[in-house]
Amino acid sequence: MLQDKSIGGRLFDAVNYTLLFILSAITILPFIHVIAGSFTTVGELARKQFVIIPTVWSLEAYKFIFSTDVIFKALGVSVGVTLFGTLFSMLLTALMAYGLSKPHLLGRSAIMFIVVFTMLFNGGLIPTFLVVKEMGLIDSYAALVVPTAINAFNLIIMRNFFQNLPDGLEESAKIDGAGYWGIFTKIVIPLSMPAVATISLFYAVTYWNTYLPAILYLDDAAKWPVQVILRQIVVLASGLAGDTSDFGNDYVAPPAQTIKMAVIVVATVPILLVYPFLQKHFAKGALIGSIKG
Repeated sequence: MLQDKSIGGRLFDAVNYTLLFILSAITILPFIHVIAGSFTTVGELARKQFVIIPTVWSLEAYKFIFSTDVIFKALGVSVGVTLFGTLFSMLLTALMAYGLSKPHLLGRSAIMFIVVFTMLFNGGLIPTFLVVKEMGLIDSYAALVVPTAINAFNLIIMRNFFQNLPDGLEESAKIDGAGYWGIFTKIVIPLSMPAVATISLFYAVTYWNTYLPAILYLDDAAKWPVQVILRQIVVLASGLAGDTSDFGNDYVAPPAQTIKMAVIVVATVPILLVYPFLQKHFAKGALIGSIKG
């Protein structure tokens, strides 16, 4: 208890709590400023520079962003790509990681070397584009998922997690007549939910933030995800060249600064809402998968 500690111990706790409070404030205040700035007026934002609670609340930035159906279509694309991409990537990653977690797998070391090699070197932008083109994925949603379906870092974390599962469980299941697929789906995956939740969050964030692949591989603007559309909105609000046809001929763009803040909120909040559901598994899955094996 605090009263049982020495003066030095209590002083250390006080300094520690103070530093943690300062670091937390430094981390949280910018987010609060961005959210508050997206709801404030341009006059107040220009006058105060840093806003925590707007004096006058304004929805002009959000009205501008959602003044066209394009943003809703883009949100639908991003949600679909995120859901399907996460499921697809998790399936491939879990299957490959489970196989590589078995010491008796023939060529296991060579496969792991290839996996780690891709973390250090890759073919580059142009060779990757040519591969995607030869696979016939140009201008399809598959181009946003297939080229990045398995992340080497996520694969290694999941493999390490699988390696730490008790061997006796699988042996008992084999004695009872279970095959590899039954063991994988009924024993391994249920016991690996911390790792599954952690890696799923990693993949979901990656797919939600898809930007460059959409620019490179999607020719049809109607297929663009929300990140690309939000960038276009920022360009329009900044008074730069851009296609304004979706916003009508008589639109008046709100100030660029409030638009940028509103865009950050729209792009960030949906994926942040997923985190509370995975929070209890996140730290455990990342820790065990990264330090053991």
